Amino acid sequence: MKANVGGIDRVVRLLAGIALIAVGAMGMLAAPWSYVAMGVGAVFALTAVIRFCPLYAIFGISSCSAK
Repeated sequence: MKANVGGIDRVVRLLAGIALIAVGAMGMLAAPWSYVAMGVGAVFALTAVIRFCPLYAIFGISSCSAK
């Protein structure tokens, strides 16, 4: 897996992931939507940590700076 998630994108994904997990865990949404929010938040946080997004790879997108 070649990294395709850059610095700013990584920070935004991590913050959004943490926020979605928190919103879902605190019960601010109805029951099924809280699980969806936590799941999406977990995916955002995971892609930020491993620096690879499968959807970016499928569409040929990369937010990493050129090396």
